[in-house]
Amino acid sequence: MASTAPVPEGSHITICEVGPRDGFQNEKTFIPTAKKIEIVNALFASGLRHMQVTSFVSPRAVPQLADAEDVLAGIDRPEGAHVTALVPNLRGAERAAGAGVDAVHTVVSASETHNLKNVNRPVDQSLAEFEAVFYTLGKAGIAIEGGIATAFGCPFEGIVPPEQVARIAKRYQELGASSVSLGDTTGMATPLTVKAAIRAIREAAPGLEIHLHFHNTRGVGLACVMTGLSEGVTHYDASVGGLGGCPFAAGATGNICTEDLVYLLQESGYESGVDLDKIIDAAALTQEVIGRPLPGQVLKAGPRLKRHDPNLTVTAAG
Repeated sequence: MASTAPVPEGSHITICEVGPRDGFQNEKTFIPTAKKIEIVNALFASGLRHMQVTSFVSPRAVPQLADAEDVLAGIDRPEGAHVTALVPNLRGAERAAGAGVDAVHTVVSASETHNLKNVNRPVDQSLAEFEAVFYTLGKAGIAIEGGIATAFGCPFEGIVPPEQVARIAKRYQELGASSVSLGDTTGMATPLTVKAAIRAIREAAPGLEIHLHFHNTRGVGLACVMTGLSEGVTHYDASVGGLGGCPFAAGATGNICTEDLVYLLQESGYESGVDLDKIIDAAALTQEVIGRPLPGQVLKAGPRLKRHDPNLTVTAAG
C-alpha cells in the first residue's frame, strides 16, 4: 500500500466546520434562521474559512434545514471563505447551485445496508446517479467533494474493507471529484483502520486529495486525527461544541469538536488560522442557542494556560 510522509510541524491544517449542517440536522427543536446565521458568522469570525453551512435535502426528511437558501443568503462571507453544502441528489445540486455555494458535498456509504437506510438505494445506484450531479455542477463551475460514509466500519455490517472504500474513491475521482472525505459515521474509526483506508485510496486513486471526518463516539477521534497527520492528511472536518451524528445510524454521536481540534493542533505545533478564544466564544454561543451542555472539553476547561485567581479558589484546611 502507498504511504506518505507525516505532515511537518508548522504546516497549515485546514479545518472545515460542519456543525451548521451535521450538528444542526440532529436537533429536534427548530433553530431560528437568524440564530443559525449568528452562529455561522461567529464561526467565521474565529478565523475558520471552510464551512459546510447547510444541506439541500428534502424539508420533509430534515425539517431543521428547510431554510438552507435563507441561511446562505444571510451570512457574512469573509474574504477567502469556502462555503459548501451537502446535496443528496440532482434536485439538491440544482438548489445549491442557485444559492451560490463554492462547492457541494455528496455522500455515498461504503456499506450497502447503511446506504439503503440513509438514501434508500444501493451504493452503485447512488454513484450512477451522481453522474448527473457532476455534469450539472461542472457546467456551473462548482467543485464537488465526494463523501464516503461508514468508511471505517458499519453499525449494521461491521468491518468495511479498505478496498471497498478505495473503489468508491476511485469512482469519485473518475467522475471529477476535487477530493474525497472519509466519514466515520458512528465513531468506529481507529488509528489502524484510518491508516489502512488512506493507504488503500492512495494505491487505487493516486493524486486524489483525502479529507477526514471523525466522530468521537468512542473517545478516539483526536487520536485518529494524529494518525491522519502521520499519513500526510491536512484537511479535517469538525463540529462546534462536538455537535453531530447521523439520524439514520444506530449509536451515532457527535463529531470531533472544533475547539478541541484547534487546541490539539495549536499545542502540537501546527497552524489552523483559528483563534482559540474566539472559537470557544462561538461554541459558548452555540451551546446557549441549543440550550443544553455540549460535549466539547476545551469549552468547559478553557485554554491550557488560562489563569485563575487563587483568592477565589478554596484552600485545603489543615
